[in-house]
Amino acid sequence: MASGQFSLRLKKAVLALTAVMFAAAPISASAQSISLLRDAEIEQFLDDYSRPIFRAAGLNPDSIEILLVNDQAFNAFAGGRYMGVNTGMLTFAETPNEVEGVIAHEAGHLAANHTTRSAEAMANASRPMILGLLLGAAAIAAGSPEAGMGLLGLGQNVAIADFLVYSRSQEGTADQLSITYLNRLGKSTKGAMNLWSRMRNYQIITGRRANPFLQTHPLANDRYSALAERAQASPYFEKEDSPEEIARLRLIQGKIKGFLVDPNQVFRDYPQSDQSEPAHYARAVAYYRYSDIDKALAEVRTLTEQRPDYPYFHELEGQILFEYGRASEAVEPSRKAVKLLPANALMRVQLGRALLSSGGLENIQEAATELKRATVLEPENGFAWFELARAYSQSGDEPRALLATAEARYHGGAKPDANQFARRALPGLERGTPEWRRAMDIILATQPEDGAPPLPQSAPEGESAPKPVPNEEPKTPDVPDPVVIDRNTN
Repeated sequence: MASGQFSLRLKKAVLALTAVMFAAAPISASAQSISLLRDAEIEQFLDDYSRPIFRAAGLNPDSIEILLVNDQAFNAFAGGRYMGVNTGMLTFAETPNEVEGVIAHEAGHLAANHTTRSAEAMANASRPMILGLLLGAAAIAAGSPEAGMGLLGLGQNVAIADFLVYSRSQEGTADQLSITYLNRLGKSTKGAMNLWSRMRNYQIITGRRANPFLQTHPLANDRYSALAERAQASPYFEKEDSPEEIARLRLIQGKIKGFLVDPNQVFRDYPQSDQSEPAHYARAVAYYRYSDIDKALAEVRTLTEQRPDYPYFHELEGQILFEYGRASEAVEPSRKAVKLLPANALMRVQLGRALLSSGGLENIQEAATELKRATVLEPENGFAWFELARAYSQSGDEPRALLATAEARYHGGAKPDANQFARRALPGLERGTPEWRRAMDIILATQPEDGAPPLPQSAPEGESAPKPVPNEEPKTPDVPDPVVIDRNTN
């Protein structure tokens, strides 16, 4: 349990540090407001393409967490056991092979332990620079991103040249490693070359000809020249993505644009004359954001009729209905999504929430089952634990509601709250059961170093705590629905 809290803090620090060191493009002005997104479809897409590459790089795919960053700038980064991908990278790519090129590049950073080596380079270069990075990471981890991003700039002008030279060397190494990994998998290296070719043209057209010594990454023109000869010599260079793979990327791009681009721009990019799946997808989301629920449902139901076996279309229909207060109607499409993709925690959370908001003891008990399964699939999903606490509370199971609340607080980083809720739960749990042990784990993991209160009394071994009487007519509290589930709740 202690390691879980440490990993939460480490994740935040790594995000702050690696975003500076390994970004594929300069940090945008909006860096202060960057947030993380959860999306089952996009996460599965990235997982499907990254796992083979990680294995080719000698990395354990299960040890690396991929983070989806809500930023339309072209960017990706990697460090520690995390890889971050901007939504803008996915919309900028023209083929899945280009996405593979970026993933392979970031895998090169991970395989070469560039996070550690960059720390060594900074240690040799400048204490002020280290101080700025560490203070910035700490501020971001503490919940002050604006202060953190300001602090990250404190040491930039001191001995920065040494660090940037080292960073450029790392980028060249990662580029070369990416070709090695793609060749091992029999994948084309053409996507990476096309990507850097477009980046090079973009820099020329926009006049972004910054001094290469003031960038952590080489200019796209330099990278293209360095990679061209080896990439074009690959026997797989002309291998193309299948139409199915390209169609999958187009769907994801339509979805991202629907959620993150101005709806009016979406309607221009995907006019009614366009009857393709990506166009229906993008318009469905745009209408949903525009509060035109009838048109949103018409678009998404066109998709579910055409492809009833695609879980993410049903998921979107359920989300639209739920967000607009039609929870009981959201149950059926959400249930279809779970049936088609039973091992996905986010799908089960959505179904659980729809059931919970529909009311009735039977629905609430089923919601608890679905949400419990979600926490088994994603034990660190604090939002799933929060919703499970609501379900237990409404079914009259107060000890388990308190325990689930303790889990939610723990994974949200609120150790004192987690300790208190676990203490309150313990007396109502049967001694020796998994729930009782979990409460004890949380208490022990969150005990303050000094002045820790004694452990609470629990039911003697072999005796069960009194069973609560379920409420006859449980009511669903009015809990606002988050538009973005920030990763600090996971």
